Formats: sequence, C-alpha cells, structure tokens
Amino acid sequence: MIHCDGLVKIYKTSDLEVFALQGLDLTVETGELMAIIGNSGSGKSTLLNMLGGLDRPTAGHLTVDGKDMLKMKEAELVRYKRESVGFVWQNNARNLIPYLTALENVELPILLTGRRRRLRALELLEAVGLAHRARNKLHQLSGGEQQRVAIAIALANQPRLLLADEPTGSVDSRMAEQILDLFRELNRQLNLTIVIVTHDPLLAKKVDRVVAIRDGKISSEMLRRKSYDEELRELEAGLAQEGTPSHVEYAILDKAGRLQVPADYLQAIGIKDTNKVKLELGDAKIVLTPPDEGA
Repeated sequence: MIHCDGLVKIYKTSDLEVFALQGLDLTVETGELMAIIGNSGSGKSTLLNMLGGLDRPTAGHLTVDGKDMLKMKEAELVRYKRESVGFVWQNNARNLIPYLTALENVELPILLTGRRRRLRALELLEAVGLAHRARNKLHQLSGGEQQRVAIAIALANQPRLLLADEPTGSVDSRMAEQILDLFRELNRQLNLTIVIVTHDPLLAKKVDRVVAIRDGKISSEMLRRKSYDEELRELEAGLAQEGTPSHVEYAILDKAGRLQVPADYLQAIGIKDTNKVKLELGDAKIVLTPPDEGA
C-alpha cells in the first residue's frame, strides 16, 4: 500500500532550511493496522501529510496504492484525496461542521460520490456505533462520539487507506480504548489499511506494528509477539503471563548500514560528550563500548 524510499522533506524560509524528513524508508502492506510514534518535530506529521497528498516530498520516492505521489498532477492529486484516502484529525473543527447533525455531517462528503447519501450515511453511523445519535447536533455529543462521527466521515468515500492524526488525543482513556477497538474492527472487516500518528502508549497494545521516527528517519520498530486475537484468548483462558511485553522492539538499519542508538542507551554505558564509540565483534554480537581515554 505504501512505499517510501529515501524520502526527504525540506521546508525553506528566507534564511533557513528545516529538514523534516532525512532519507526515510518505510513499507506498509495492504490491510496493516500500524502506528507511527515520535517526539514533536520528529517528522511523523509531515509523513502523514505526504501520505494523504496534502504535501509533496522534496526528494526520494513515494508510492501509495500504486500511485507515484511525486509525479501526480494537481487534478490527479485531488482525485486521490477524494477517492483513495480518508482523514481523521485530533481537532474536531477539521472534521466536523458544528451546526449540522451527525447524519448531515456524514452525508456531506457522500454528495461528491453520487451515491444514495442518506442510506449510506446511516450505514456508516451504524458501523461506528452511533446510529441512535444520527439526529443529534454536535454539541449534544461527547468528545468520543464526535470522534466516531469523524471516523464515519473518513469512511464515506470508501477509502483504501485511513490516516489518523492523534485520534485519541482529546478524549479520556476509556473512550480512547473504544476508538482504538473501532479502528481494529474496521481494519478487520474492510481490510482497510490504517496508519495512526500518536503519542498514546496505549496504541502499542492494540496495533500489530509501531514505527518510531527520530530526526526525520525510522529509528526502530515494535512488532507484536503474538496476534491480538491470540493474546485475548490467552487472557480469557487465564494463560497470559503478567508482565510479558506484547511487542519486540528492533532497531532499523538504513541502506548504508547505519542505525540510531537511543541516547539513554549510550548514557547507560558511559558515552557522553563524544561522538565516538568502539565497535567489537564477538559471539555473533556487535558490542558498543565507550572510547579509550583521550580518544
């Protein structure tokens, strides 16, 4: 579904260049449910905007659903955003029109498709568990319910890719859990590829793959040890071992064999105030040690 190769994004002002992405490589398979995490300024929202056609890369290669995002003309880009991708934003002001009902909000994007909008909108609200709130205005809905309406809107064009930017950032932990369960259900039922940008650690327990971005590149990935369904079955049967992590974290090598070592790892072995480390090979391991005195 998604292939990024050496992706670079530079924002320029009159006297400054900011590298938001610095040669990022990423592949996402069709039907994946994954999360992208990273500190503010790491490049994760920049990547999401480019996947959604809201911004163009400066250099590198980016294909989404077989479409070359660097070579698309403006009309093709508009069609892509209308037909192939759905968005869910943290700020409901970007998702919803406040003076309309939940049903009317969902009907609006369906007008562009020529489908029977009332029936389709009701089906979408039912899919997100809000059919009983269809006639309510937005101020009559909780923050979590408004976010569910936003998800229904994002599904209105029957996208193959759903992009969510901090979708649980404005709701409490209980509602965040429900929204994440909804994403998983939609992923299963529709074989929908879902990419979520988040700071929420709860997501790691819900998705199969978590990609961490640091300084504009992929620094590590966390992959689920067992399928989510298998974990649930073990939990229900009382077989789950308390304290066992659900994911395994792997550092990512770029094509030149470079990797990013977390700062706290380096500090833990006494590496500070230097950009040098010793590499030693032994027993099928590569060992990092502090430099010799005076190095």
